Amino acid sequence: MDTRRIILFVIFSFSIMMLWDAWQRKDAPETASVAQTATTTAGASADALPTVTATDQFKLARGQRVLVETDLFKAEIDTNGADLRQLSLRQHRANEGDGEYELLSDAEKPMLYVAQTGLKGEHLPTHRAIFTSAQTEYRMDDGAESLEVRFTAPAENGVAVEKVYTFHRNNYAIDVRYEIKNDSAAAITASVYYQIIHDSQSNQGSAMMPTFTGGAYYNEADKFNKVKFDDMAKQDLALKSKDGWVGLVQHYFVGAWIPQEGLERKFYTSKLTDQYFSIGTISPLASIEAGKTLAVPARLYVGPQTQKDLEATAPGLEYVVDYGILTVIAKPLFWLLSQLYEWVKNWGVAIILLTVIIKAAFFKLSASSYKSMAQMRELAPRLQAMKEKFGDDKQKMQQAMLEMYRTEKINPMGGCLPILVQIPVFIALYWVLLGSVELRHAPFFGWITDLSAIDPWYILPLLMGATMIIQTYLNPAPTDPIQAKVMKIMPVVFSIFFFFFPAGLVLYWLVNNILSIWQQWYINKTIHAEALAKKGHAKK
Repeated sequence: MDTRRIILFVIFSFSIMMLWDAWQRKDAPETASVAQTATTTAGASADALPTVTATDQFKLARGQRVLVETDLFKAEIDTNGADLRQLSLRQHRANEGDGEYELLSDAEKPMLYVAQTGLKGEHLPTHRAIFTSAQTEYRMDDGAESLEVRFTAPAENGVAVEKVYTFHRNNYAIDVRYEIKNDSAAAITASVYYQIIHDSQSNQGSAMMPTFTGGAYYNEADKFNKVKFDDMAKQDLALKSKDGWVGLVQHYFVGAWIPQEGLERKFYTSKLTDQYFSIGTISPLASIEAGKTLAVPARLYVGPQTQKDLEATAPGLEYVVDYGILTVIAKPLFWLLSQLYEWVKNWGVAIILLTVIIKAAFFKLSASSYKSMAQMRELAPRLQAMKEKFGDDKQKMQQAMLEMYRTEKINPMGGCLPILVQIPVFIALYWVLLGSVELRHAPFFGWITDLSAIDPWYILPLLMGATMIIQTYLNPAPTDPIQAKVMKIMPVVFSIFFFFFPAGLVLYWLVNNILSIWQQWYINKTIHAEALAKKGHAKK
């Protein structure tokens, strides 16, 4: 196998690994699939919750809107169920334009994304109950650390219920608390449920850069699992747990319900219509004796997938930043990237420095690979002469090549293994750069105003293609004309692919290629000098 075939093998292997990792993240069966953990629909949500079925016409009833504004949110809470129906993130821009990013919405088109809660039990309000609020607008005062928004349900048979939202400054986790006061003559039993409703069509990424949008849950027993909408459509999830959370994950952002610690809970999914699905959790509450009051706290995280915020909110929530099977490599890489950013305050510069560090860490491995290629480059004229000498006699050609490799003490596979060892690191960094919300709308310099978007002028992909062409000329010339054509086309093909990649990813590959070109040029020069010296010594 000559160097050209090695290079083609490495490129093919890398491409297969990238495709396999992407398939595992988006389309492969989940670790604990719905089919493995689900029971019947009646055991999961039909008995437990006042939901609609797929045959019903789904429609969210609308009541009066209560507006809430904090340092992080602009939100609308509907008096129907006191549901959080609309929420915009003030510190994150919309995908297009200068507006704020709308995470939750009940508009139905282009998306439906609503956070609901309710109580199950006699004389208790579900998410369909009509609440009232003392005000129609709430704003967090300057200097205030929190803002409380209280809703009151109609009292029934002496049972009074209030639902209280508490927003905290500089915190994407919202406290949501029920206060149940039993002034009836008898004890009451109740359950509390928290659910998210979402459509199955929006925020699915593009054909070139698909991203996962769907349900997710976590507990200590089963760890982190994703639930695709297709799985929800086939069978409802019903999983009993002693801890954990449920949520809705999409690229860069997440909404998750974290029930009170210590409550037994059942995670469930439900198909509402062909397009709308819910994922939630339901928990039985302690009996509320006559004349007693019970407070039922929970937390709702609605915001970006920033590691420090996720880790501070709930155990396991940080796993929504999904690096797939290479998490063990990707997390340290992200930590290092974050530390570099704290130093230079520019994510583009941090990517460049991280690339340099990784290149330095693999310097010796890369040198071994490039040395093998350089040696093969020196042998290229002799290989071409053999090809002309033996013609179509492949057996004699192969024997002559092996004899030459033994004489020159060259391992033609020596350049393959060092590159293969580095591939998992490259893929892990690929997912770090693709999944980090910190890079969303992060500028580099000049025309690069968003490292998570494609280069608007395609300058980085073109430079990337140019570096690949330079690398092609630094490699040994192929004796096979088909291989020669493939190697000439490869830079063009890769450049076209990189036209659709985020600028941050292209920047990483460009810097990596530039460093590789320098290292390969230096080693080629050294090996060539050694070869000339060897020839000169042989003549003497």
